[in-house]
Amino acid sequence: MNWNIIEGNWQQVKGKIKEQWGKLTDDDLDVIAGKRDRLLGRIQETYGIGQDEAERRIREFETGFDRPH
Repeated sequence: MNWNIIEGNWQQVKGKIKEQWGKLTDDDLDVIAGKRDRLLGRIQETYGIGQDEAERRIREFETGFDRPH
């Protein structure tokens, strides 16, 4: 998935982000503002995981986002 698509449709994608990472607050999502690196950092901080694990989870999300529902 091209992250530019997610960033460009951030208002629509925020709901899916909240489904995936329910501990992220609306304020977190406002700060992230579609920026992948900010999402990575917030996931690390909020879930207490390392960068590699957070990166893996984002890649899984991107792959799932690509699949038709």
